[in-house]
Amino acid sequence: MMNKRSFLKSAAGLTLAPSFYDLLDKWTLLLDGQSPQQVAENEEYWSIVRSGYRLKPDYINLENGYYCFIPQETLEKYIDHARYVNYQGSYYMRTVQWDNKNKAAGRLAKLIGADKDEVVITRNTTESLDTIIGGYHWKEGDEAVYAQQDYGAMRIMFELQERRHGIKSRIISVPNHPKSDDEIVQLYESAITDKTRLLMVCHMINITGHILPVRKICVMAHARGVDVMVDGAHAVGHIHFDIKDLDCDYYGSSLHKWLSVPLGSGLLYVKKGKAAKIWPTFAEWNTEDGDVKNLNHTGTHPVHTDLAVNDALDYLYRIGPERKEARLRYIQRYWTDQVRSHPSIIVNTPKEEWKSCGIANVGIKNLPSPELAQRLMEEYDIWTVAINEPPVVGCRITPNIYTSLEELDVFVRALKEMAGT
Repeated sequence: MMNKRSFLKSAAGLTLAPSFYDLLDKWTLLLDGQSPQQVAENEEYWSIVRSGYRLKPDYINLENGYYCFIPQETLEKYIDHARYVNYQGSYYMRTVQWDNKNKAAGRLAKLIGADKDEVVITRNTTESLDTIIGGYHWKEGDEAVYAQQDYGAMRIMFELQERRHGIKSRIISVPNHPKSDDEIVQLYESAITDKTRLLMVCHMINITGHILPVRKICVMAHARGVDVMVDGAHAVGHIHFDIKDLDCDYYGSSLHKWLSVPLGSGLLYVKKGKAAKIWPTFAEWNTEDGDVKNLNHTGTHPVHTDLAVNDALDYLYRIGPERKEARLRYIQRYWTDQVRSHPSIIVNTPKEEWKSCGIANVGIKNLPSPELAQRLMEEYDIWTVAINEPPVVGCRITPNIYTSLEELDVFVRALKEMAGT
C-alpha cells in the first residue's frame, strides 16, 4: 500500500488543471477511518489543502474572519458561472434563476439540519438579521435584549426601532471567561421583563470566538415567551451543528466567511410558522403569507454567486465538516496554549476547548490594540485586526485551514517578543 509520503510525492506533480477536487478525493480515501482529530494533526494533508489557495507572499493572513477568500477551484467555477449567466442573459434570469437558487438554499438547509422551506439565501448576516429586526411587529413599549459584544450593524438596527417604534433595548455584557453556561443564561434572563419580545444572541461572538450556550438560552427565553434570533455569522462552515438542536426562531449567517462562498452570499433561517411574524423589507409576489420567501425579495442580483454556493458546499464536504472544525480548533489551540500562561499576554477567549473553535482574541498588557496590530504588520508581516470594545481589547486572530503551523510559530514568537519573553 502506498504510504502518505509516497502519495504526497506522486500528488505533488498534479496541478489545478486536472482537478484539485480529485486530489482531495484521493486524500479522503487515504485517510478513511481516521478520526477528525487525527486528520486535524496531519500536516501533510493540510499542506495539500494549502496548495489549493493562491496566497499573497507579502504577509501572513490571520484575518480571515472578515472574509475567508475562496480556494482556486471554487474561484474558477465562480468565474465560469459568471460567464455562463452572461452568455444566457435574460433567458437564464427568466427560466432557471429561481430554481437554481432554491436548490442551493435546499443544500444549505441540509447542512444546518433545517427543512428546505425554512432557509433562503441572502447577501450576508446583516441583511438576514436586520430583515428580522426591522420586520418585527413592534409596538411602543416593547423590549429587546442583546449584548454589548453583538455586531454593530444589528445593534444600530435595534436603535432605529427605538427611534421609529419607541421600543427599549436592554443591553448586557458577556464576560470573556464565564464560570459556567448557567452564568451566561442567567445574565440574559436577568434582562428579560414581561415586555421583552425578542432576544438576540451570538452563536459565536465575532470579536472573541466565544461559543455561547444557545440552546440553553433559547429554552430559557421560550419559557418566558420570548423569541430568539441568533447571529451565526461565523458558525456556518466553521462548526458543525444542527439548528433543530439549537431551537432558535431566527438565524442568520454570512457564507463568505467560513463556508468560503464568494462575496455577497448569506443565509436566513426562519423556524416553520415564524415567517408570518415578520413584515417583508421588500414586497414579494406569488408567495403565500407565512412563506419564508416573502422575506427574500431583493430584485435583480448577482445570481452566479448563488451557483457558487454549491461549489463551496462541494469543497466543504470533500474536506468534511467535522474535519474542518477539528483543524480550526487545533490550530487555534496550537497558538493560544503557548501564550495563555505568559504574564503579559491576555487571551480574551475562554480556555475550555468546547467554548471556541478557530477564532481567538489576544492582547498585550499596556499595549493598545491598534498599536499591537500595527506592530504585527510592520515588524512581523502579520495581518490582523484590532478590537477595542471593552472588555475586549486585543487583536482578533482568525487563521484558516490553509494556515501552517510555521506561520503560527512566527506569530507566537512575535507576541512573546513584544510582551517580553
